[in-house]
Amino acid sequence: MRRTLASSAVVALTACALTASPTQAATITTSGVGWKLTSQVGVTSLSPSRTYTITFATETMRKRYTPLLAPAVAQINAAGVHLKVGGVEPVNPAKCGPAYHVQITELYRPLGRAGFSQGMPCPNPPKGVGVGGIVAIDSEYWTGFPIPVHILRNTLVHEPLHALGLDHPNTADKGGKLIDYKCVATSYGNMPIMCSPNGGYKAATSMGHLTGYDLNGLKALLANARAQGIK
Repeated sequence: MRRTLASSAVVALTACALTASPTQAATITTSGVGWKLTSQVGVTSLSPSRTYTITFATETMRKRYTPLLAPAVAQINAAGVHLKVGGVEPVNPAKCGPAYHVQITELYRPLGRAGFSQGMPCPNPPKGVGVGGIVAIDSEYWTGFPIPVHILRNTLVHEPLHALGLDHPNTADKGGKLIDYKCVATSYGNMPIMCSPNGGYKAATSMGHLTGYDLNGLKALLANARAQGIK
């Protein structure tokens, strides 16, 4: 379960200006059918050539999350993003780690609500090219919290996708507030995994996988970089 990344528990990451530059705005696309980019925190692209690495705060976390992330990591690579699962390194939830790292840690109720986790890209990177971010998974998931398995699996993928630059593609009301579950869906009723608070596939064979909508968002991040001549 998750909410808008703007209210992140990763407090220090929100300290920078939260807008993209005018030069970026002239050459990039920040939303489409079923996907949206985190342009409000200045992330509009991903490097087509650099490798992004998922790391973990502890060895226990590495062993726990690596197999659960594997199907999504394969999809992300097939979409053109260079992503690998790495090892263990210190994680400070209030500060971005090494460049091009997506750091995963566990915190008790990182958003102050039971069952809600959080992902956040490092804000305002140069030229809008994402350099990774931090994911804080609610530690309650592993201590008996009653979360359906498909929601758990989808959440564990949803949050790192925030760190890479995808936002919630929900429709907003007249006041600009996102409407829960108000997302485009396939003919089978499957919403993007980035839909808030819970999207993605429900079947055991496909939960934890990105939908075509989510993959299109990743491809847009790469296309924006290429449009700016970024390699």
